[in-house]
Amino acid sequence: MADIQQLADQARSAIEAATTAAELEEARVVHLGRSGPLVLLLRDIKSLPPEERTQAGKDGNIARRQLEAELEARQHELERAELQVRLEQDRLDVTLPVRRMPSGTLHLLTQTRRLIEDIFIGLGYRVADGPEVESGWYNFTALNTAPSHPARSAGDTFYVDVDAPPEAEGVILRTQTSPVQVRVMQKQAPPVYVVSPGKTYRRDEIDATHSDMFHQLEGLAVDHGLTLGDLKGTLEAFCSELFGGRLEIRLRTHFFPFTEPSVEVDVSCYLCDGTGKPAAGDDFSRCRLCRGEGWIEIMGAGMVDPNVFAMVPGYDAPDLTGFAFGMGIERIAMLRHDVPDLRRLFENDLRVLEQFPGRL
Repeated sequence: MADIQQLADQARSAIEAATTAAELEEARVVHLGRSGPLVLLLRDIKSLPPEERTQAGKDGNIARRQLEAELEARQHELERAELQVRLEQDRLDVTLPVRRMPSGTLHLLTQTRRLIEDIFIGLGYRVADGPEVESGWYNFTALNTAPSHPARSAGDTFYVDVDAPPEAEGVILRTQTSPVQVRVMQKQAPPVYVVSPGKTYRRDEIDATHSDMFHQLEGLAVDHGLTLGDLKGTLEAFCSELFGGRLEIRLRTHFFPFTEPSVEVDVSCYLCDGTGKPAAGDDFSRCRLCRGEGWIEIMGAGMVDPNVFAMVPGYDAPDLTGFAFGMGIERIAMLRHDVPDLRRLFENDLRVLEQFPGRL
């Protein structure tokens, strides 16, 4: 009994002396582990005289249970203390200024595309989409492009499958978003008012104003009695909203296979107010934006050629007319933000992109 009490006192002292969970675990292993003195003593009870075994076993088991209970209580106490220390050390001072993290932004081309879309949606148009891998029939033939037209050559167009079925007239990467107009007319009876933005591809050398992949937005309006005056009014409203202020529109005769008559659309220079003179503070002899012309070319347009309507069943009504227009989104972005080189928009240089923050 004296030995049991002595061993229990030693274990109790070690438990109380432990100041960390690690030290407490070490004390448990030393005094109550498989090789602990109290455990070994209980194993040797069988060697005692019969009349002492019962009492010694009883006292030994009572001492061991008491120590285990004290060990558990001490463990909870140390864990609470250590948790409190961690909470104190990990406390955050919410009054400190936060460390601001840079947020993402929309690319300038995406901003410009969305702005153009919003303007035309406000004019009653809807946004339509189509495939970037297109058949030659939709990209050329349905748009009244002659088989001998240079745009059909492999030197101008990326052909994906020249061995496509004859009716497909080759599978290509679309050179314009105009094929979407034909697809919309095939699915929708007039009236039609749509714009179709998207990527287009041409075999161009990459330089300050050209790229082999670029973005276009084309529009189509088909209704009864539309005239060239309606086209001009639409473009005037669009340019005024896009560039700000009341800008003049100039239409110059041109040629496009799928419109007749066809026009190039110029807008009066918003930097020099159409005078061609340099802006205040510029060290140039003429306006740096329009190069002294007073006008900026922004798009091509025209009245839809009747041959295009002939490709779509149900569009051959005698009083049904339409107009179409197309613009380069990169060119609009460069004009609005005075970007001198198209390649700056594709190089992912944050010093450039961060100058045009946009909301996500």
